[in-house]
Amino acid sequence: MAKKEKKSPGPALWEKAKKIIPGGGQLLSKRAEMFLPGRWPSYYKKAKGVDVWGLDGRRYTDMSIMGIGSCVLGYANPGVNKAVKKAVDQGSMSTLNCPEEVELAEKLIHLHPWAHMVRFARTGGEACAVAVRIARAASGKDKVLFCGYHGWADWYISSNLADAGHLDGQLLPGLKPKGVPRALKGSAIPFHYGDIAELEKKAAEYKGKIGAIIMEVQRNKEIDKKFLKAVRVLATRIGAVLVFDEITSGFRLRAGGLHMLHGIHPDIVVLGKAMGNGHPIAAILGKKDVMSAAQETFISSTYWTERVGFAAALEVIRQFEHNGVVAHLIRTGNYLSEKLKRILRRNGFNAEVVGLAPAPHIEFNEKDRLLIETVFTQLMLDKGYLASALIYVSTAHNRKTVERYIQTADTVLAAIAKAREEGRLEKMLKGPIHHSGFKRLT
Repeated sequence: MAKKEKKSPGPALWEKAKKIIPGGGQLLSKRAEMFLPGRWPSYYKKAKGVDVWGLDGRRYTDMSIMGIGSCVLGYANPGVNKAVKKAVDQGSMSTLNCPEEVELAEKLIHLHPWAHMVRFARTGGEACAVAVRIARAASGKDKVLFCGYHGWADWYISSNLADAGHLDGQLLPGLKPKGVPRALKGSAIPFHYGDIAELEKKAAEYKGKIGAIIMEVQRNKEIDKKFLKAVRVLATRIGAVLVFDEITSGFRLRAGGLHMLHGIHPDIVVLGKAMGNGHPIAAILGKKDVMSAAQETFISSTYWTERVGFAAALEVIRQFEHNGVVAHLIRTGNYLSEKLKRILRRNGFNAEVVGLAPAPHIEFNEKDRLLIETVFTQLMLDKGYLASALIYVSTAHNRKTVERYIQTADTVLAAIAKAREEGRLEKMLKGPIHHSGFKRLT
């Protein structure tokens, strides 16, 4: 009788976690089922640069999501660590406020001269909720037009509420609105990136009721400057507060928001993720007449005053300004994209590489996309890589690391192509196919 394969400590702990933590963990995008069900290491003992050590001590090179895009300077960056340790040693919390809060506010306003005031939070989802609250308070109107992904809060997930319960969730599959008050139905209205005619139609349909327009500046699609300019004009015309969600796109192509490269200014921009390089910090930055409305509503939280996030963000900005971070991210991301395109083309995959230069994303346009991605992750894991269809590039991704990854990915994708051609790809799986997650409306 064959011996049953013993689970390594990471997958075993994940199975335990699912019994006592709903969903297994705090973030959908980190669930093992999103990568390699039953085999994903799931937990780490240590992370440094681009290396992650699992609970069993095995080291992996992270050519995937790098802390969900938060660690743009690599894991445990020495400069950020030094700033954070100093903040901790001097006391990360007190009855009084930390001066770094004001310093960071001044720095962000300097990076975004169109803006005049800043509020801070700790995560992207809550920062978007703050931005929408301020926008509604400033405009005096309730309805929100949105494009893209903006977190877990009721204002956003309410877009998945339908007239009949069985239709709930059709707009953004994977994001269930259970628990969101049905009274919010119709308060958040979606539009598609690049479709100004659709946006104009919805602005006319809800004339006089739209208080905010919130959207991502760029994600997987190429930036559409003509569209962004048209949205800016429309928002001004209808008296809606324009919010750019740059939680993902910020601190990649420049220090601060990507929109500054194109001269299209919102009323509010939301920043997060890479701004803290793994430490929780988010900013809601905007024009004075809009941001002043924050004083007319209640927005307050104890840990928004905690020192570490501010200290980390200031050091991240310093490195962006002095260490050539942007040039490295763009150069490395473009190099990865071009090499991956060639590999995919050579092996006969119907696929493209899309997204921001520092965040190349392989899109397989194949019916068996999830199977291909799961086998890819499985084979790359066996070779010592945390790998998926998305790569967030960091300054710790040097040329040697990237070249090794490309060579390994080439070998693995060639093996997948051959197995697929011979009809044995599914037999290569050592577990279930990974989950598809939720659909982003862009």
